[in-house]
Amino acid sequence: MVSTLAPETTGRAPGPRSAAPAVDGRRRARRRQAVVAYLFLAPTLLFFAVFLILPLGFALLLSMSRWAGFDLGDIDPVGLDNFTGLFAAGSTFLAPILSNTLLFALGTVALALAGSVLVAACIDRLRFQGLWRTLYFLPIVTTVVAVGNVWKYMYEPGGLVNGVLNAVGLDSVAFLQDPDTALPSVVVVQAWASVGTAILVMTAGLKSIPESYYEAAALDGAGPVTVFRRITLPLLRPSLLFVCVTQFITGLQSFALIIVMTKGGPGDATNVAALEMYRQAFSYGDWGTASAAAFVLFVVVLVVTLVQLWIFRRKGEDA
Repeated sequence: MVSTLAPETTGRAPGPRSAAPAVDGRRRARRRQAVVAYLFLAPTLLFFAVFLILPLGFALLLSMSRWAGFDLGDIDPVGLDNFTGLFAAGSTFLAPILSNTLLFALGTVALALAGSVLVAACIDRLRFQGLWRTLYFLPIVTTVVAVGNVWKYMYEPGGLVNGVLNAVGLDSVAFLQDPDTALPSVVVVQAWASVGTAILVMTAGLKSIPESYYEAAALDGAGPVTVFRRITLPLLRPSLLFVCVTQFITGLQSFALIIVMTKGGPGDATNVAALEMYRQAFSYGDWGTASAAAFVLFVVVLVVTLVQLWIFRRKGEDA
């Protein structure tokens, strides 16, 4: 006699087929979340596409074309001729324009960095620190046109700067008319106008240094110079890196102050890459050369920024 027995339950976990619906449900949920996320990002992505990606692509097209800036049908592809023309023999782009740009940026960074560290260290020891920081920040909120015109009149032969020189027995200097002094004169103005932001950054960096380090240095008998060199400067490295990078980028892209004060003159003494791009596009109608110069300047800015980051990382800053 054969007896039929009910199948035993093994208690094992469900097989792959029973787990598949749960996995599919999670995938559908993630897809819905991704769709919702992209819908929220759509306005920002559209903004960047219209005002960044499309202009960048059009500039790249123009850099390899010849175009006078009117009819899009007149765009004439020329390959890399615009780039080779920038560095051809007799071209002024490499020297003095690009060299002026680098000198202008380097001088601005050096003055702004030294001035901001010195002023921030002094402010850190004064009362009413907020008032002093506000006073030094005022040039930042002043228009570049106003700053340039005020300093332009101060540099005149009968202006304030020459008046001070005459008062101490020195001869007047043609600051903006002499090719040897025009670029340094504009560098001073650019550094003065941008030092306010650097002071705020340096002040914040000084506030972040623990006071216990200075107390330990005082107990060891360290002098002010040693404390500044061994404690303050190393711990200010993040702030120094930020100021160096931002000031260098600003200096390499400077345009408004130069066109207000000197218009690139005398000759090409203060002509820089951004001003040359403006001239090529709007004065000479050569949008191809202007676009090629813009990409060359982009490469210069990128290389300089990467070099600065590499230098600070080598010194121990994890930027």
